Amino acid sequence: MVPITLFAGFDLVSNMSSDFLPENSIVVGCGSVVLDFLATVAAYPKPDQKIRSTSFKIQGGGNTGNALTCAARLGLKPRIISKVADDTQGKSILDELQADGVDTSFIVVSKEGTSPFTYIIVDNQTKSRTCIHTPGFPPMKPNDLLESSLFAALNGARIAYFDGRLHETAQVVAREAVKKNIPILMDAERLREGLDDIIKVVDYVVCAEQFPQAWTEAATVPKALVSMLLSLPKLKFVIVTLGKDGCIMLERSEVTSTEEMDVDKLLESLEARKNESIYIPTCISSSATKLRAEGIGTICGRLYIGTAENIPLSELIDTTGAGDAFTGAVLYAICANFATEKMLCFAANVAATKCRALGARSGLPYRTDPRLASFMQ
Repeated sequence: MVPITLFAGFDLVSNMSSDFLPENSIVVGCGSVVLDFLATVAAYPKPDQKIRSTSFKIQGGGNTGNALTCAARLGLKPRIISKVADDTQGKSILDELQADGVDTSFIVVSKEGTSPFTYIIVDNQTKSRTCIHTPGFPPMKPNDLLESSLFAALNGARIAYFDGRLHETAQVVAREAVKKNIPILMDAERLREGLDDIIKVVDYVVCAEQFPQAWTEAATVPKALVSMLLSLPKLKFVIVTLGKDGCIMLERSEVTSTEEMDVDKLLESLEARKNESIYIPTCISSSATKLRAEGIGTICGRLYIGTAENIPLSELIDTTGAGDAFTGAVLYAICANFATEKMLCFAANVAATKCRALGARSGLPYRTDPRLASFMQ
């Protein structure tokens, strides 16, 4: 039987004394930046129904904008490649990113067109959110990004990040990052045009629950993760975020043991070890072993379950951007060389903190936040 280890989020780092602000803290992101119009309602409206909002906020959004804002507040130095228009919304997007310490000098500003924006309805009853997105126009193309700007953006970078959007430009940035041996993390939210051309060169993937099976056509999530590591030889790990149910992660590893485990059964054994009474994020992991996915193949790896914080309903405000907060924390953890167990607990804490405020960015913590003290000391 493969050994299983349980790590509690705060206990894991309680004896740490060094500061984990990375020496090389430059992260370059290419993807979506938008302006969010957030309205909270008592309950989601029925067709033809007229209702009033209980609160309203205008705030920056977009996967890349959110993830890099999170990274900036944690102490990294993000640079962002994207496109907005020279309009009121575009100015708001740039001003907010700059105020959070994100370098916007590589964002292309079009003299014509409109900046991207999203209407978000937050249901106070179910704590869910519905998004209606309007893309910016004209869309970003590779010739919008000067070669000199591309080189300057990647100069000295520790890691590159892509959210699957602006795929033509992202491919150009990814190819140059590979040439410079800059590792790449991709946020794979769903199947998108051009995604396959980028994902084949990435080192890390953080994805939504539906993505692994949609991309691999495997019968289960664990089988899909094995399939991803077999299909993408450069991939070091893949994390599947599950909202309030935490996350599942498969990490590639070297194994000397001849023991072989069915990956679905191993996940079941990890799930059985979860302690629902523990409110802080925890991490449960197997040892490194040969993982078999029936009909797909075998990979040497280590399987993890990360639990989410059990947030009291009185404190849970809005889940918008929780996945981006998680990803921003993973970017920080990679730059700071966190152990895998610590990374998953840290990212869960950051995401939970974000959920205590309206919008994707209002609740994003700074590295001095007391909730993160045990990770940062």
